[in-house]
Amino acid sequence: MTQSELRHTLYTVIFGTETRAGKLFDVALIYLILLSVGALMLDSMVPVGSELSNMLTVAEWTFTILFTLEYLVRIYCSPRPLAYMSSFYGIVDLVSVLPTYLGLIFPGANYALIVRLTRVLRVFRVLKLARYMSEANVLIRSLLLSRRKILVFFFVVLVLATIFGSIMYMVEGPENGFTSIPKSIYWTVVTITTVGYGDITPKTPLGQVVATVAMVTGYSIIAVPTGIVTAELAQEIQRERIARVCNNCGRAGHDQDAKYCKFCGSPFPEE
Repeated sequence: MTQSELRHTLYTVIFGTETRAGKLFDVALIYLILLSVGALMLDSMVPVGSELSNMLTVAEWTFTILFTLEYLVRIYCSPRPLAYMSSFYGIVDLVSVLPTYLGLIFPGANYALIVRLTRVLRVFRVLKLARYMSEANVLIRSLLLSRRKILVFFFVVLVLATIFGSIMYMVEGPENGFTSIPKSIYWTVVTITTVGYGDITPKTPLGQVVATVAMVTGYSIIAVPTGIVTAELAQEIQRERIARVCNNCGRAGHDQDAKYCKFCGSPFPEE
């Protein structure tokens, strides 16, 4: 096998998912990512981390070496290595292998904390499967179509939170924990969203009445974003049934008998 044939084969396996070897590679990569994140979680648990310190260190270096080899192979077989290295997933691949090496250069608790937080970025590779799922594309389009309505809804909620927070600041006052309008707005948001931390509670009868109105208002509007997205999702599913959607770029508007996407040129699978 010549060098060009080797690069083409590696590119088909690593960057493609149409072949059996490509699918197996992606599945194996997902398992490695999940195992590496699991090792990170175990290492963050002090009792477990201290008992399995040596084992977790070996596991982390094993994952790091495997991800490093994968990154180097991707650069080797990529038709445009610089374009891959500067792409989003190329940067994620690089960041996924840097923390362990940086830990050798900058030892210390503070640096180790930053390194461990950075390692979680490996899980973003799982998102690469989304472009092969038409269902994920439908959901993304539904969220994009409903973004303006949701922004208007959040603006209304912010206005209500400001009104209720201002009222509670005037009714309760600093002596009951409502020391400022921003803190009162914080209490309103916690109340409207039905989280209810309980760190600040109204003490006066009038304040409790206002809190009751805020709670009822929260129950009344909390399902609004879900309804907006659900309506857009239903319409998008209906549109998808009428017009074919490209699995590569996710754009609709094709005829039912179309063989290629008119936006990106990708072929449609045979019916």
